[in-house]
Amino acid sequence: MPVRTSDRAPEATAAPGTRLGYRADLDGVRGLAIALVVVFHVWFGRVSGGVDVFLALSGFFFVGTLLRVAESHAPLDPRPVLRRVGRRLLPPLVLVLLGTTVAAVALLPYTQWFRVAEQTGASLLFMQNWHLARTASDYLAADPMVSPLQHLWSISVQGQFYIGALIVVFGATWFLRRRSIPARAPLTVLLTILTVASLTYAVLADVPQSWLYYDSAARMWELTLGGVLACVAPWLRVPRPARIVLGVVGLAVLCACGVVLDGNSLFPGPWALVPVGAAMALVVAGNTRAGDSVADTPTARVLSSVPLVRLGAVAYALYLWHWPVLIGYLVLRDRPSVGLLGGLGVIAVSLALAEATTRWLENPIRRSESGRTRKVLVASVTVAGVALVAATASWTTHVARQDDVLERVVALSPDLYPGAAALKGFVDVEPQPVQPPLLVAHRDLPPATLDHCIAQHTNREPLTCTYGDPLSTRRMVLAGGSHSEHWLAALDTLGKKHGFRLDTYLKVGCPLSDPLAELTEESPTVECDTWSVKVLAELQADPPDYLFTTSTRTKDEGEGPGDFTPFWYVDLWRTLDEYGIPVVAIRDNPWLFHDDMSYRAADCLAGGGNSDSCAVARADALDPVDPAIEASAFSPNVSLIDLSDSLCRPEVCRVVEGNVLIYRDENHLTTTYVRTMTPDLEAQLGPATGWW
Repeated sequence: MPVRTSDRAPEATAAPGTRLGYRADLDGVRGLAIALVVVFHVWFGRVSGGVDVFLALSGFFFVGTLLRVAESHAPLDPRPVLRRVGRRLLPPLVLVLLGTTVAAVALLPYTQWFRVAEQTGASLLFMQNWHLARTASDYLAADPMVSPLQHLWSISVQGQFYIGALIVVFGATWFLRRRSIPARAPLTVLLTILTVASLTYAVLADVPQSWLYYDSAARMWELTLGGVLACVAPWLRVPRPARIVLGVVGLAVLCACGVVLDGNSLFPGPWALVPVGAAMALVVAGNTRAGDSVADTPTARVLSSVPLVRLGAVAYALYLWHWPVLIGYLVLRDRPSVGLLGGLGVIAVSLALAEATTRWLENPIRRSESGRTRKVLVASVTVAGVALVAATASWTTHVARQDDVLERVVALSPDLYPGAAALKGFVDVEPQPVQPPLLVAHRDLPPATLDHCIAQHTNREPLTCTYGDPLSTRRMVLAGGSHSEHWLAALDTLGKKHGFRLDTYLKVGCPLSDPLAELTEESPTVECDTWSVKVLAELQADPPDYLFTTSTRTKDEGEGPGDFTPFWYVDLWRTLDEYGIPVVAIRDNPWLFHDDMSYRAADCLAGGGNSDSCAVARADALDPVDPAIEASAFSPNVSLIDLSDSLCRPEVCRVVEGNVLIYRDENHLTTTYVRTMTPDLEAQLGPATGWW
């Protein structure tokens, strides 16, 4: 959210010694931008470009504010600036975080409180974008499992920019003042250099899009470009006909951006110049000379209309509220989309909360320099902020201390916790507390993750570790993504028991493949493809006795029930056959979903469900016959393993068997349950390899 134009717009665009009128059209730009953000979030699940407009305007107004100080004889004291920024950003932010936390405790199962607590703390520290980058969250369509605080990444980017801009502008001004050099021209050059550097990084950085989207370094050019415009605005003399064209084109481009461009996969690269450029064009289109009417173009008059200006006045609060209200609605209705009437209701509630927040909290604190009301509000916000910090820190610490519980889970009694053995009828199971505990089930991870031996999103290089019997001459390679990885615990045990070495080539979100097309940075799969090519080169140079990987995956939404074998799996098998490498391919486990909406097993159980009500129908998750049988018919080097009967009953796939939780999220198995499947895997892996 950019600084309110009613406070800072005139000086930001004025040459020294002049003062322009209030830029109502820029409040209208903010109003249009927030309208696009809300509409596209609520109904279309797309990035509209509105957030990029906010970032650009934030840079324009904030740098303009700093320039006024730089060009005056005022002391370079950052404290007044920080107080103003704090008064604008923190009170509404604390209120929304407090309301969201209370709603989360009331509406969400306790297994989701940790995520909300983590992101509340990150948001209060203006570090939410880095938290989301680390967890590779997908900022697209909302659903009940998405964090109600995910949208606050942009507020964190702005907060970081304010600190950085303050240091850069005031630091450079201090240096220039000592040499009696006017500040504006050197600052223009400096900000231009920073803009080019940031945009170059956004274009050329060898990092995945899931990281780049939230990366402050990649986003910073959008704000500094606005700062450059603030520097050069007094020198611009654009004729009215040209400003009319700029305004019309800018308005049309801004409205069409979300429809034409997939911002989630393209921003903040060069395509983000489209919404940012549109915003800058609208700024220039209304940049008249001192004494002229600002609204002297058709677009300026449209943007200065009462509805858009009013939306601009509540834009910050509306941005803060609309996402948690949307997620709250989806949670209450237990559905993946809002529909027309539901969306209108979400918008109406968000507008009401935004209006109340702006009128009764933001404005009194921001505009009043003294008075009892302001003191009470500031004290209340402070107390609420401290309470939030204490509550989130306490809960995250409590969850962190549960790690010792997982250590005890390894030594569970097989009589009380038979897990997969219960499906074979080997034991009569008495009910026991489910293990691993629901609160820490997401941390019941495979050995490779705990050993930092699975390549993360930012790593395209092969990463290998050795398990099983490292001295054995018999060698198996476990390769693929996380759905290959979660068999590691059982394979490690079998390797030690039957004497074979197990080497891993694993990468998050990347099943091993043999890409046939030329690798290009524009490809959405370039990261996985690059990693796969390098792994295949190492396997070709040093072929293992067997390669263990997955043979199927669950069908995507809209493709019908069941699972399938992707064609690129078959292509990989053929390539490995050429290398003389036999393949042991295991059928993927069922995924948890209902009405095309995935869910976490621990959340369902913590919300009052049981193993049966939280189950997925076997016919929905798995085909009646393993599809890999047909897919591998012409691949003699492939041996298939199917452990579906160790995960599912004839009709349903439950989330708990033998008192052991099967899933640590919506589609990955707990390591505890995988260990109980070791005998079943042993029974099929021996004949497949001939090693026992």
